[in-house]
Amino acid sequence: MPNLDDYARKLEPVWESRWLTNEGQLQVELRDGLCESLGLEHLSLCCNGTVALLIALQAERVNGGEVITTPFTFAATVHALYWNRIRPVFCDIDPVTFNLDPRHIEGLITPETRAILPVHVFGYPCDIDAIEEIAVRHGLAVIYDAAHAMGVGYRGRSLLGYGDLSIASFHGTKLFSTGEGGAVVSSTEARKQRVDLLKNFGITGEESVIGPGMNGKMSEFQAAFGLLQLDGLADEISRRHALTDRYRDRLRDVPGLWFREDLADVQHNYSSFPVLIESDEFGLNRNQLCEYLKRFNVHARKYFYPLCSHFPTYSSLPSSNPEKLPVAERVADRVLCLPLYGTLGEESVDRICSIIRYAQGCG
Repeated sequence: MPNLDDYARKLEPVWESRWLTNEGQLQVELRDGLCESLGLEHLSLCCNGTVALLIALQAERVNGGEVITTPFTFAATVHALYWNRIRPVFCDIDPVTFNLDPRHIEGLITPETRAILPVHVFGYPCDIDAIEEIAVRHGLAVIYDAAHAMGVGYRGRSLLGYGDLSIASFHGTKLFSTGEGGAVVSSTEARKQRVDLLKNFGITGEESVIGPGMNGKMSEFQAAFGLLQLDGLADEISRRHALTDRYRDRLRDVPGLWFREDLADVQHNYSSFPVLIESDEFGLNRNQLCEYLKRFNVHARKYFYPLCSHFPTYSSLPSSNPEKLPVAERVADRVLCLPLYGTLGEESVDRICSIIRYAQGCG
């Protein structure tokens, strides 16, 4: 949370102007600040990440048909397809990155396929080259759910800048937050113009509405919160980096516990610290460890369990068959995200690691 006094001061121009939304001064400042900080050109702020994804699909004219996506994601990814009357087609994931596995995409493409919707899970980049090659060959749009990817650099540029469109989430749980909020990053100015039209009811002038848009705009209150967060983004990532390294150092020799290392061509944001628990080696399964941690007031999260393919709305789809998603099923049953945020003390990380080691029997 930003300092409350700083937030109040940031809102003073809002009280003076009575301009609460509709491209106000603070929203414009935040948009321009994000573009400068991330090296982006075409960014549109939205009221939240789910609406950003709904608008992105509409902007690419992906209505109806099928979209290939991952079951290992937050519910919003797949629900945005449902609200656009699109049938999700679930593709299995890579066992190391937890992202959509390109090796399985092509076999899922049909005449009804309109786009590919991959997720940069926990901020680790998808196999962008392979996905783009498949999309170009089949004439498909690529829309990235980059909700976890704020501040991630890949090959010298922001991870948000890849794909035809990419969406960001600024929810309260995210590394960078506006309380609620999100953004659509477009690959061209023409796409951005369409996104901006769609997020403002299709209005082009005081007496002109040229299309069926929605209200997806960010308010000045959200923008003020975000401007204060943006000032501290680099420090937040740095603190999380140090805490991630501390987790790794203290858990590296624990049998049955696996975590990912940094990638050479990625500037990570350390948004989460997921581990996989192999019960045969660790001695407890993921659920047992999660409950054990709760006894000591440590609240880890099972991201992402259950898989979206298990939700009642989607479980009857042919692509939801667990036999077609063996890696996703395996990861979802084993994954646990340990607490990670900039204000978490080093002593707390040490305590969490000690609890895990005692639970495993090697403490």
